[in-house]
This record gives sequence, structure tokens and C-alpha cells, in this order.
Amino acid sequence: MEDMERELRQRAIQAAISYYEVKHKGQKPFAPGGRIPYAGRVFDEREIGALIDASLDFWLTTGRYAETFEREFAAFLDVRHCSLVNSGSSANLLAFMALTSPKLGERRIKRGDEVITVAAGFPTTVAPIIQFGAVPVFVDVTIPSYNADCSQLEQAISEKTKAVMLAHTLGNPFDLRAVKEFCDRHGLWLIEDNCDALGSRCFYGGEWRFTGTIGHLGTSSFYPPHHMTMGEGGAVYTNDTTLKRLVESFRDWGRDCWCPSGRDNTCGDRFTRQFGELPYGYDHKYVYAHFGYNLKVTEMQAAIGCAQLEKLPSFIEARKRNWTRLRNGLADIADRLILPEPAENADPSWFGFLLTIREEAGFSRDQLVNHLEAKGVQTRMLFAGNLIKHPCFDEMRKSGQGYRIVGELKQTDRIMRDTFWIGVYPGMTDDMLDFMIEQMRGFAGR
Repeated sequence: MEDMERELRQRAIQAAISYYEVKHKGQKPFAPGGRIPYAGRVFDEREIGALIDASLDFWLTTGRYAETFEREFAAFLDVRHCSLVNSGSSANLLAFMALTSPKLGERRIKRGDEVITVAAGFPTTVAPIIQFGAVPVFVDVTIPSYNADCSQLEQAISEKTKAVMLAHTLGNPFDLRAVKEFCDRHGLWLIEDNCDALGSRCFYGGEWRFTGTIGHLGTSSFYPPHHMTMGEGGAVYTNDTTLKRLVESFRDWGRDCWCPSGRDNTCGDRFTRQFGELPYGYDHKYVYAHFGYNLKVTEMQAAIGCAQLEKLPSFIEARKRNWTRLRNGLADIADRLILPEPAENADPSWFGFLLTIREEAGFSRDQLVNHLEAKGVQTRMLFAGNLIKHPCFDEMRKSGQGYRIVGELKQTDRIMRDTFWIGVYPGMTDDMLDFMIEQMRGFAGR
């Protein structure tokens, strides 16, 4: 029977791979007028085979592939713990909520406490802070790093400050040395939103380290545009075992038990402990320490992730190569466009190529974006631009409560008006990159 099962499994996998070769394999040569997406999936028969293999088990929640991915992803980043979740936004939510646990005592974040962040970024870096009832404190950013202005950190702190939560903008690391020293000096938590920077490195503590591994918690997204994909998916990682258990408690309904799905009594005390006012010996699998969620990933997603993880180093190198080709090709219009620059002591794994229109350029961001889109080049804003200007902030803006601003956010507002980005993802060809360069140079009159 086992031999038959193996043979049938291999037939099913091979049939799916054959379909992939007919339906998906190969890329049509780029021709001017064709669409150049800012991002996309890059996959082959290995992802297809892993997906079918996982589906045949019909273990639909987290299982062997999820465990393999967590172990191998942690090893890649050189961290102790990785917890898979269903999206990068969920990863940010769980990283933040873990710091609100009563198990952290006086260090826990409470409602009304403050968290330093920026408004020039993606909303789900900030949303968990507001949804919990803490107060985001917004500092400005600098151009062309597009990361937090670290000179404002001391101005931002108050007796209520408990944490800093920042993203590495489009792969360019923020100043981790300055931010981590600030957090250590004031006893603050640091969450690195690493969703757009997987594979970026910085020189820290005398060695090169991956971003996301220097703060107390780091997060990744595996949505299709990102450095690798599971379709939907994300991860939280840390070197702190206590924080890892808190993340997984909030992820897994808020339960106190840490047994993996399908396993019982790994602690050996399932029916022999006292919890709160529950009867003595109440089943530990159904004891809840937090008001949690169910944010687990599925086995099929994890299987795709395992195949993608094998390709991650090549994906990172392709992004760097594509970014460099754009940077060199646009060098002679730097008088019209502010070109991106890697942060000091950093080796970015770029998510995109950021451009800001100079005041003396003679054209606007919208004019250049409309030109590129008409030529088939997909563009994106730097996410929210200035998050505070969005409708979700209307009530807080009117009341003047719920957030705090340091200074005037002048550069954040400039990004909202004048900045956009184009892609560098591994599926881009030299012909695509050269066409984008040609269109921007032509528009700028060069």
C-alpha cells in the first residue's frame, strides 16, 4: 500500500509539473508597449511540486512544511525563532501585541503609552498601535534615505514612550545603530518591520547582520510582490524565547499552551496545573492567557515558501543588480530627479527604486507617472505618503487626539507630493529596465 501511495503521489506531482510547463513556463520577450509590472511572482516546477505534495497530505493547517520553513528561515536569518503567520500585516500586529502581554510586567505596552514611528510608510506598521489604544508619535524622514530622521528621536520621547516601530523603507535600512542605541539608552522595545527588506544587511556590532534581527522583534511579508512569496503569508522572528511564545500565543487564539497543532501534552503538565480561577487540572490546551487571534498559515502556503526559500539568495542578488542598472542608467538626470542612495554601512536588498522630483525639474510627479503608465510601466507611490492625511485619521485629526507629531513632517509631505517608485523584482529583464530608463530620460529631455 505504501509503495502504491508513493507512486500515485509522484504521478500527481508530475502531472502538475507537466501542466506548469504548458501553462506557466517561459516568458515572452518584452516588446515596447508591453506591461512592465512593478513586482510579481517568480516560480518554477519546484513550487508547483511542493504545493501538490502538501495538498495530498490534506493536513490543511500548519504541519511539516510549516515547521520546516520556520526552522530553515530562522537559520537563513541567523535567529533563534521564527513564527509563521498569514500575512506581513498580521506579523506586525502580533509583534506589537506580544509587547502588550501582562507577562512582561512593567515593560508591557499599555493603552495610552506611546510608540515612535513614521507616517511615510505602509499603514499596517502603524495600525496595531492605534487599534490597541496606544499613541503613535510621528517623526519626519530624510530624503533620499526615506527613513526616520534620527535627530528627532530625543524630541519624540516622553515618560509614556515604550517602543519604537519602524520599517526599512523599500529595502533601505534605517540607521539601526542610532535607533538601537536610543532604545537601549531609554529601555524601549524595538520592532523592525522588515517586510520590504528581506535580505538587507547592515554593519552592526562589528559584523554584517540581516535587518529584522537586531531589534527585539522583526517581521516579514510573503505577499506576491515581496522578496519571496507564499501568496499570502508572513513571519515574526526573534532571539527571545519569551517573546516567541507570546507571539505564538496571540497567533493561536491567545492560548497558554504551546503544543503544535495535532500534538498534545508536550509540557507533561496538561491536566496537573492551576490557572486563574479555573478548576485545578483544567485542560492546558484550552487555557487562554491573552485575547488572541487565529493568524496561522496553511501547509500549502508553507510548502510554496520552502521552495521559494531555496531561491531567495538569487532573488536578492537580482534585485540588487536591477537596482544598480537603473541607478547607473538614470545618473545623468539626477539634476531633475533625486535618485535613491543606500544607507551608510548598509547592503540593501531593494524592494523598489524610489524617485523624488526636484523642485527645479520643470515637471511634476503626476506628469511623469502618467507618462510612464501610458507607456506600460507600472508605478507606485511610497504607500501612504503621509498617513495622517488619509480618511482613517479624520476623526483623530479633528479631535487632535490619538497621535502626536514631532515638528512639521515637511519631508513626509514632500514624499506625498513628489515621490514614486518603480520595480526591481527578479522577473524584470534588461530590456524592461532599459525601456524604463529610456522613457524617463526622454521625458526629462535627455
